[in-house]
Amino acid sequence: MRIALFLATIALPTASFAADNVLEQVFDLDHCVAYGVAIMLIAIFVLLFLNFVYVFHEQDTSLSIRDMNDRMSLILKTANQSLWIYKPSNRHYYTITEQGTYGAEYNPVEFSQFFDRGDFDKLQSSIFDMCDGKRPSAVVNIKGAPQTDGEVRHYEITVVVAERDSDGRLKLVLGIQHDVTEEYKRRQHVHELMVRYHTVFNTLLIDMLFYDKNGVLKEINQKASETFHVTDKKEVIDGSFLLENNPMFSRMPLETMENTRSSSIIDFADYQDAKYRLEDFQLKGKMYYESTINPIRGAGGQLEGVYMAGRDITEMVESYHRQKEGALRLFRKTQEIKDYIRNINYALRVSDVRLVNYYPSSFRFEISDDISESQLRMSQLRCIRLAAPRFRRTVSSVLNRMDHGVTRQIEANIETEIHDKKGRPIWLLFNLVPIISADGKVERYFGLCRNMTDLVETEQRLAVETRKAQETERLKQSFLTNMSYEIRTPLNTVVGFADLFETEHDVADEAVFVEEIKRNANTMLQLVNDVLFISRLDANMVEYPLAEVDFALLFESHCQMGWSNKNPDVTTIVDNPYQRLMVEINFEYLGQVIERLCALSVHFAPHGTIKAKCEYRRGELTITVEDTGVGIDEKTLPHVFDRFVRNAKDEMCGTGLDLPIIQLMVQQMGGTIELQSELGKGTTVWVTIPCKASVIEKRTNIV
Repeated sequence: MRIALFLATIALPTASFAADNVLEQVFDLDHCVAYGVAIMLIAIFVLLFLNFVYVFHEQDTSLSIRDMNDRMSLILKTANQSLWIYKPSNRHYYTITEQGTYGAEYNPVEFSQFFDRGDFDKLQSSIFDMCDGKRPSAVVNIKGAPQTDGEVRHYEITVVVAERDSDGRLKLVLGIQHDVTEEYKRRQHVHELMVRYHTVFNTLLIDMLFYDKNGVLKEINQKASETFHVTDKKEVIDGSFLLENNPMFSRMPLETMENTRSSSIIDFADYQDAKYRLEDFQLKGKMYYESTINPIRGAGGQLEGVYMAGRDITEMVESYHRQKEGALRLFRKTQEIKDYIRNINYALRVSDVRLVNYYPSSFRFEISDDISESQLRMSQLRCIRLAAPRFRRTVSSVLNRMDHGVTRQIEANIETEIHDKKGRPIWLLFNLVPIISADGKVERYFGLCRNMTDLVETEQRLAVETRKAQETERLKQSFLTNMSYEIRTPLNTVVGFADLFETEHDVADEAVFVEEIKRNANTMLQLVNDVLFISRLDANMVEYPLAEVDFALLFESHCQMGWSNKNPDVTTIVDNPYQRLMVEINFEYLGQVIERLCALSVHFAPHGTIKAKCEYRRGELTITVEDTGVGIDEKTLPHVFDRFVRNAKDEMCGTGLDLPIIQLMVQQMGGTIELQSELGKGTTVWVTIPCKASVIEKRTNIV
């Protein structure tokens, strides 16, 4: 178009000149040819010139565009910006290279991979609003997708209209993407610092107050407001609250102020002047306060402000006092508990009681005489083995019940195979109760183990004594019955023969009457004497003083006294191998034993031989009386030492108290008596008395 305009400008004067000369030489062909050639040359020259101008202009324009692109690329790099194009026609995104040409092409899904999904939806929504004519441009802050190192970039994207078509519809949308990650981080850091500052300042658990360089209160945090009963900060940040009027201030000048830490006891009653205005906040009583004053100074040392940090330690001090008192009370209670534990442990040891724990989960049995520690741990097998054989089944049953978690009390009295210092088997009484856990299961069994050896022995002795008492009572009743019968029999005889004197009788019979009365009276007297003597023996009223005697000299005389009423057909023998035997013994009652044994041998041996023998061996004196008499039947033999015992023929030996009296005397002298008899063959009695011999001389010729 420019060339056409240029040609038209030149052609106009030429046409005017030709019109003036056309009249002169209309048909001059030479001139026409010359003019035509000139015109063509001029036209070619003009075309070459215009082409040169156009090429030069295009080169200059390309250089300018390249320079502008370089500068634009430098600006974009410097500003961390990039460009992209969005075409609404195909809804694709195109990157713009540094040369200003289209780069890669992305569909919306591919392009969204570079950004956070939610933020990309906001970007697309803004572009759609521009396409719909709702907004001319938009600025969207968007996050990038996480990179391989986990970093997330932040972008500020400005979308503007790049080109519209002839109908005014949006043809291209230009996106200017500015990487604001560092700016975002900086703003975020500043924001965090500001938030942190305000958060720390307002939420610290200590009081924070800020005064300017003139000592005027400018800021107070929430904790300080609570401490000083400030409901509205505007009431105190009005320029009237000065640092020098602060009761916690150390009164030092602002210019020379240094970091100062102080602890104060403030009585608000002393600060009721108008300059303090403490009455506005209803501060009363005493306050224990700990504070730190920190002046803030510039590079030149000039004061720029003062931070005061403090805290109300009234509750802490009072709590410390209470804690100290509580610690003292706790110490006393701890001592009481320790004393209580010591007393319990002492009581356990003194009373011979042990604490017992059984754990069904581990089958472990623990015994201790200390409440704070376990001293003995045993397995089930050892528990069973420690029990006496007849109680092992009982122990096994008890352990089995506890293993099955029975919720009843466990009690068992067990004899063990352990013996105490006295050689007695130890009896243990166990009382255990189940300890239930939170889930309702038996966690363990706890209780006491008590040594019942003395009590069991006492009970056994009591049972024996009870049986003895019952037997004694039975014997007493039998004794009284028999005695009344035995006394009544001779007494009736005496009375009967005495009555015969009052009836008609032959004078010659009176001698018989008198003899019977005398014999039965003697029997009755002997019976009464034996009853009285055995009563003394039963009551342990007989004493046995020891004296040294020559037993060899006295033995035979007592034997002969016992045999004084023997039958002439009976042969008696005294076997005394000692010429002299000095022993320490109570011979008075031992002599009675010998006499009664010899008298009983006469009773059981109406004929035959009776032999008495003595022998001293190893600190014991043994006396043997042996006869070849009628003997004692097997039924009566086990009861020969009972009182008023009769044989199978209903005959009583002597008064019926001889053998019981002999047995009691021998036992009370510390000796033993044994009797062996066979019906029709005779009886042998052995009496053994412990004694000490000082002289033992045996006979050389024994007949």
